[in-house]
Amino acid sequence: MIKRALPVTREADFSAWYQAVISEADLAEESGVRGCMVIRPWGYGIWERIQRLLDDRIKATGHENCYFPLFIPLSYFEKEAEHVDGFAKEMAVVTHHRLKADGYGRLVPDPDAKLEEPLVVRPTSEMVIGAAFARWVQSWRDLPVLINQWANVVRWEMRTRMFLRTSEFLWQEGHTAHATPQEARDETLKMLEVYRDFAEECLGLHVIAGEKPENERFPGAVATYSIEAMMQDGKALQAGTSHFLGTNFAHAQNIRFQNAGGEFELCNTTSWGVSTRMIGGVIMVHGDDDGLRVPPMIAPWQVVIVPMLRDVPEDAAIIDYCKGLQAELAKQFALGEPVRALLDLKPAKAATKRWGWVKKGAPIIIEVGGRDVAGGNVSVIRRDRLYRENGKLDSNAVARADFVGEVSDMLHDVQATLHVESMNRLKANIVPVDDFAALESHFADGIKNPGWVDVRWSKPTGPALETVVTRLKALKLTIRNAPMGQTGCDNGACIFTGEPAVERILIGRAY
Repeated sequence: MIKRALPVTREADFSAWYQAVISEADLAEESGVRGCMVIRPWGYGIWERIQRLLDDRIKATGHENCYFPLFIPLSYFEKEAEHVDGFAKEMAVVTHHRLKADGYGRLVPDPDAKLEEPLVVRPTSEMVIGAAFARWVQSWRDLPVLINQWANVVRWEMRTRMFLRTSEFLWQEGHTAHATPQEARDETLKMLEVYRDFAEECLGLHVIAGEKPENERFPGAVATYSIEAMMQDGKALQAGTSHFLGTNFAHAQNIRFQNAGGEFELCNTTSWGVSTRMIGGVIMVHGDDDGLRVPPMIAPWQVVIVPMLRDVPEDAAIIDYCKGLQAELAKQFALGEPVRALLDLKPAKAATKRWGWVKKGAPIIIEVGGRDVAGGNVSVIRRDRLYRENGKLDSNAVARADFVGEVSDMLHDVQATLHVESMNRLKANIVPVDDFAALESHFADGIKNPGWVDVRWSKPTGPALETVVTRLKALKLTIRNAPMGQTGCDNGACIFTGEPAVERILIGRAY
């Protein structure tokens, strides 16, 4: 019987397991404000890696980073009715600029410090960036405008869960303006592909890119696209979105340009973003009953060296040996960058430190004791395959020189293994169904981890779509997306309307 490092298993309680991973891996903790979290160094280190790798990809497509204010005048939102309606219930609003003592030991808003206009704490930046675009764009020569912002946003959530749904979260949001609808659509799909490739290559998340149905569009958008990942409990996680906004925001904010013929036209705009929600996806896709498993590309430390010290004079030789190993590893390259190796000299027992790094999900853990030093070896633990078939820890003594020479291939292999596991899980848990009764049966109460279903779809709109949404809501289901690359639909009827199907869509339960 394998003794696990976490107090609860995925099988016993997936939700409790998720919270346990966050706690035991020192990723984040409660902040004292509901829905807001303190992201601890290991969790923030993962976000920094995500930020750096994705930022490089965004810049490679021609975008420039900038920054816009946290506070947005309420009047900016009122210019776009659908957009403000979509976010109205989630907006945090600042109404006063000063507090004063009330005489009873409390601080209250000073009535004399009421703002002339309320300020919204940024839930997203289309409106404030649109106002800037209206100033910046005068001529067709000013287009396209391609910008990106790394920032925090606030959406007042009623039901919160760390990383997945928090009142404040970190993200990047791209915003662009173009002369033609086609250019803007091309931009929208280009960034969707950037997200898909990033999720697959860097996070090891196998995802499906596709278009959201009308009811799932971003408020004010003409079309919304997403990448969807499958968690180990079969639920979907929307891991990133890209929106074609048409001229809706340009019309609301007067973003116009003079074309080459001297006529004025409205710009076509886009927006797209991913957030710290991706870390939640990494936990639920790659974690196991011992904690997190971090793909090497986003691991703050790819190799952690744990010296086995006993508070004796011989410890100095072990530490020197480990420092030499760390220096050698830093000269190696893996996954396009120098290997990131940490020597853990914290004053704790080696076994305690080892299991701490197992829970954090460090890709490779190295233990070095006196015998290893004498033999010129290291003891290697790969986090992607922690146990042998007999249930014992899979720790292998390897010649130091051999390990240094093989570490690059080993990290590549860990990265690939995690991605293949994600891909196989997703492919094995999408089931085609041909009618609504089969859909109901597939998601019947008591069926654990049902995954997703793939169904024919006639793309209904208006009241017909509302009826579909209501039927699915009763089963706690949502439409995830219509996968990209479809060349039409095989003969058959939509399982909801009976009309001829035009495409296939994925349906499942989601976070």
